Amino acid sequence: MNAKVTLKETVATKMIYAALLVCYYWMWARRDWHDYYMTIQSAVVIFTAVFFAIRANRIYKYSKEETDELAIQNLWRTDAIGLKIMIAAVVIIAFACAVAFIDGSTAGYALVGMILVLSVIRFIIFCVMDSKGV
Repeated sequence: MNAKVTLKETVATKMIYAALLVCYYWMWARRDWHDYYMTIQSAVVIFTAVFFAIRANRIYKYSKEETDELAIQNLWRTDAIGLKIMIAAVVIIAFACAVAFIDGSTAGYALVGMILVLSVIRFIIFCVMDSKGV
């Protein structure tokens, strides 16, 4: 992996972080147990360790490269859009909890699911903005 590290790659890995968050939340919040859960948990933990080791190396390489100022500006714009989306989602989830449509564990799944969805939306918006040079 001697390829140049791009900001697009760094943004894309946030989706993997969000998927790992969903996996860990599922491991912590579930209320049942099956024998194959231990295999899933072990696979997630091993993947997390390997992924973090690989990412640490790539982030170290990225810190030594020149930065793309236009891509950074696009990322800031994308984050501003994502913040507005997340605020709207959290307000909807909080309102649903307040009027007892959903319980606490469902709200937790909704929040971590929204983080995963938002990371995908963030990547798509960033790719579109970066390709158009906005």
